[in-house]
Order: sequence, then structure tokens, then C-alpha cells
Amino acid sequence: MKIEDILNLTEGTLTSKPEILAVESASAFPSKIGEGDLFFAANTKDIPQAVTNGAYAVIYESEETEILDPEIAWIKVDSVKASAFRLLRYVLLSKEADFYLLDKHEMSLLRMILTHKGNITFLSDTWHKAFEQILNGDGHLFVSTDEELMRLIKPESVRLDKRAEGYPVSDTLFKSTFRIGKYVYQDIKLIPFHLEYLLRVVYLCQSHDLPYTIDRIQYTKHFLPLYIDNTLHTVTQGASDKVLIFTDDLQNVVKAREYVRYQTTWVKSIVLTPPKTKVENVDRPYWFTTVEEAREILTAVHYNYAFVYSLDKDVFRSFEQVQKNRGLF
Repeated sequence: MKIEDILNLTEGTLTSKPEILAVESASAFPSKIGEGDLFFAANTKDIPQAVTNGAYAVIYESEETEILDPEIAWIKVDSVKASAFRLLRYVLLSKEADFYLLDKHEMSLLRMILTHKGNITFLSDTWHKAFEQILNGDGHLFVSTDEELMRLIKPESVRLDKRAEGYPVSDTLFKSTFRIGKYVYQDIKLIPFHLEYLLRVVYLCQSHDLPYTIDRIQYTKHFLPLYIDNTLHTVTQGASDKVLIFTDDLQNVVKAREYVRYQTTWVKSIVLTPPKTKVENVDRPYWFTTVEEAREILTAVHYNYAFVYSLDKDVFRSFEQVQKNRGLF
């Protein structure tokens, strides 16, 4: 690519008088720069290595950047990140690629059911890594949950809006039986209102010939039940009528409480959140700031289901282990 084209695409200013007229390829990683390449300086500390490795052009944004070699092109821009994606969008005009912006539930289920990930690229949330994956990778199908990043890459990135042929057969709050195509899957660890996400993900797999299996489905990190006894120690499913439900999505709480309200009459549910968190249709959630406070609430209050927002299940269980160890002597 010619230097003059790079200047136009990145909206940059040439701050040196280079002898070179064009570059071979581009990267945001100095270790991947070779003779004749363009370097996007996501970190100014990486510039010396890129120049040593043979960069013919450097795109930078800091006023304090030192011109190490005046014979190569130094291009000053307002934002290296924005400039990188302007160039990337130009490159994508000649590259057949599909980009999908996924909901976090869709992403978790997709990662779970895929049996081979060679034909799909899960974009990094770090912009220069994502830039590298697209520009210098071999992929043609890209997915991400980062809306801002996807707007930079391709403003017309699409969400999953089509579903595989399927429908629910029966369900409880914690397990679902459903049909997809010709097959019925029984007692899968999928909450009923996550089936719509699964059907969209299955359609994505089917339409892009991605190998998958429903048998891999487990509870996602967005809705994790933990069965406990009255002393908050974990027990096997069915051994107690108390369940802690860890979630990072308040809509999961709202939908689950609605489901419980319509499906059962005996279940009492409570909601625990960090202070000042607002939950739809919950006037007074129980607030906690530490694991200890959460445990105190769960010990003192009567409930069957306790929805615990923004507290990691493993952190809670590690606290349980500490308590056990303390009680040895």
C-alpha cells in the first residue's frame, strides 16, 4: 500500500521526509513487524523494536514520540486505534467476511456447543489483538460481544436474528426438555428463557457449517445454581429446597422470578445485590458489600431461591472452605 493512501485512510499527517513510498503489510505487534511493514503503535514503548525489525512506516499519536529514523514514514494521527480500524475497513472491502455481534448468553452457549473452533474467530476485547486477528488471520467468520469494537470494525455488523427450528417441550427453572429439528433433548441444564439464545446459536452453526453438539450444554456463568443446606454448605440437587442462583445479569433475575411466580406457589425468593442496585419489580433487595455480609443475610433470612447478583460462585464456595478450615480446632 502506498504511503499517500495510508495518509488518506488514517487521516494522518506525515512528519518526516521518507525515502520509501509503500509498505508490504501492517501489524500492531512489534514482534510481528518485518522488513517493509507498517506499524500501528498501540504502545509508544514498542516503537524502537518495530523500527529495529524493519518497519517502513510508523503510525503514532503522542507528541513526545521520537523520530528514530527519518528515512521511514512517520505518520501522526489523533488516535492510533481509530486509524487502525479505518485502514481495516478499507481492507475488508476486498475480503469476504461475516461479523456477528452476539449477546453474552449467545456467546457462552456458542463456545460451549462447538466441537471444533477452527472455522470461527472469537475476537479479543483488546482492540490491537482484534485488529491483528482480522487483518493478518485466515478467518472469514468473526464474533464478539463488544458492541463498541464491532462498530469500529464494521458498523453494519449483524446480531443473530434467526433461530433454528425448535421449541420447548417441558421445563423447570433449572432444566429444559426441548426439540431442535428431529431430536428431543431431555433434562438439559438450560434455563427455559435461555432456549431462544440457543436456537439462534444453533442456526448460526447450521448456516456456517460449524460442528456442534447439544450434549455439551451446562449452566452458563450467567446463571449458576448452587444447592445448599440450612448452614449454607453445598449439597446434591434434590437434597434441599434451598438454592443459591449466581448471576451477572439482572434480567435473568427478573425473568426467573416471573417464571417462579407463575409455575409454583410455595417458593419464596429473595434477591441479593451490591448497594443501590435497582432490580425491576423488586422493591427491597438485600444489599451486601462483602462475601461475609452476603452469607449473614443468607443465614438470617427465610427463602427457597436466593438470586445473588455480581458475586462469583467460586468466591462464595472458597469462603465456605475457609470456614471449614477454621473450624478444625
